[in-house]
This record gives sequence, C-alpha cells and structure tokens, in this order.
Amino acid sequence: MTVPNYPVAQIAYFVADIEVAAEKMHKTVGAGPFFVVKDIELRRAVHRGVSCLFIHSSAYGQWGNVMLELVQQESIGPSPFRDLYQPGETGLHHLATIVPDQQEAYAAYRSAGFEVATIAETTGGTEFAFVDAVESLGHFIEVYERADALLGFYDMVKTASLGWRGEQLLRYL
Repeated sequence: MTVPNYPVAQIAYFVADIEVAAEKMHKTVGAGPFFVVKDIELRRAVHRGVSCLFIHSSAYGQWGNVMLELVQQESIGPSPFRDLYQPGETGLHHLATIVPDQQEAYAAYRSAGFEVATIAETTGGTEFAFVDAVESLGHFIEVYERADALLGFYDMVKTASLGWRGEQLLRYL
C-alpha cells in the first residue's frame, strides 16, 4: 500500500494531560507557544460505522515548520484515539494533511487500501477524517480540506512562534 502524497501540516501526540505535555514538549524540542482548547465537542462523529462523541481537548503549538497538536480524550467510548491508546497511554497518534478536495482524498486513500475510519464535523461546520494507516505507518492520518479559516488558524499559531522566547507558554482559547 502506498499512502497518497499529501503534504504533512501537523504532527499530533495523544497525551494524558495537554498542559503537562506542552511544558514537556517546550523543554524537549522548543515547541510553542500552545493555544489550548478544552472540551471540544463535535456536531457529529462516526467512527468505524458507529456514532461516537470523542470529546477532546487540544493544545496547538509550533514545532519548527510544522504545527504540533497535543490531544487528550475527555469522553468515554470508542474513538480514533482509543484505537491506539487506552487511558494513561501516550504516543504519536496522527499526522494531519490539508488537501485540495476532501472527497477526492478519501477516494485516494480508499483506492490505496486505507480505511477512512472516522469522519467528523466540528460545531463550526468543518469536516475532518482519520485514515487508518496504523498497520503500515503506526499512526493515523488526519484529513482536512483547505479552507481560509483553517489556514488562518495555522498561520496564527505559526506567527505566534516567531521570535517567541518562552513567555506565556499556554494561551487559552
């Protein structure tokens, strides 16, 4: 199986505590500052054919040229996070891509033999998906369609990191 060649925009780790993990990632690799969003609810989410909640909290920071997401699951039940990690476990969860056309990307992954395991929509109406690449790569691939609001968020995080000297590591949204 060959993964479709979409550029990586983000690397994401599943963690037990996003604030503690942000401090560690700053000390370890110099990432930051981190923009924290707590208790993210979704308009809808279907994981492996079953509706699910997967309420989560995330901290978004910059690590060189790529966004770094630290994510923890707040709800109980199945999710793309629980496919890899149980409570208390941590590790690389996914790489995110921003694609020109989401439906074409889903078709490309499926034709390459990868399952689109989760399709979800934010309360703001942005659809995203998790492609199961665990067997071949050891992690999921997240898929977003290019949109001005999404690109603006990525730019905001990156701009905050320019010249940043470690002050105010956590910034709550």
